[in-house]
Amino acid sequence: MENQNSTNRLPIVLALLLALGLGGAAWWGVQQRNARQALQSENEQMSNELQGLNDLKTELAAQVDSLSATYDSLADENEGLKGSLADAMSTLARKDAEIKAAKSNRLSEVNGLRGEIQQLLAEKADLESVINDLRKENDDLKVRTGQLERDLGVARDENTALANLNRTIQGELKRLTLANFKASGFAVEVEGRKPKATAKAGKARRIKVSFDLVEVPQEYQGLRPLYLTITDDKGTPIVGSNISAKAMVNGARMDLLAVKAKDEKITASQRLSFSHDLEDKLRDGYYRVSVFTDVGLLGASSFRLQ
Repeated sequence: MENQNSTNRLPIVLALLLALGLGGAAWWGVQQRNARQALQSENEQMSNELQGLNDLKTELAAQVDSLSATYDSLADENEGLKGSLADAMSTLARKDAEIKAAKSNRLSEVNGLRGEIQQLLAEKADLESVINDLRKENDDLKVRTGQLERDLGVARDENTALANLNRTIQGELKRLTLANFKASGFAVEVEGRKPKATAKAGKARRIKVSFDLVEVPQEYQGLRPLYLTITDDKGTPIVGSNISAKAMVNGARMDLLAVKAKDEKITASQRLSFSHDLEDKLRDGYYRVSVFTDVGLLGASSFRLQ
């Protein structure tokens, strides 16, 4: 029974195996067909890619050729530029050396000019100082000139007054002195507190008068009174003129106010003198000194105090 069953199963197994073999073969055939189709598709794709790569190769080759030509051109141009650059660098170096030399020269020139400018500025300052000093001096001179002009005007007025006073004195000497009995070498000196000459009114302390009598006629010789009078330019006797005296002048009697009086023995020739200490200070101005005798005016002179 069991062998019969085994025999009955064998065809079934074989049928199953055949079916499985046929199914496997069919599946393998389908797989092969699909593989061939995939391979063919891949081959076509690769062919297309290969064609694209060949086209790209051709294009790149053309570009390489173009770039090579461009390279060769640029290489030639580069060589030319290298030569031009070398020339330019040489020219630039030469120009740079020239510029440095010019700068050095210009710097020396600038330094020289700066030195000259400093010197000129110093000279300008000196000149401005001198000009300012001259301006101040001119201003001072203008002031002094103005003062001198005023002083000159005053001096002219004083000289006019002195000239008028001297003319008056000379006129009186001619009119009041005797032709053969009059003084010569009449001198007046003003002294200060110390025995030293002064022209300052505030310092005047003493009046000294001296004169000569020469070839006095015999009739006028002998003991005679002498009178010293001092008046201002208006004829007013100074303080201390308290000696009253009279003199006969050309037959007319003249009243005097003297500061000094003394009897003197008159000889043929002699030098006589008076000295009078002032009681009060004199004001500035002109003064007249006269010496009389009982028979007339012997001499007179003037002095000025400032």
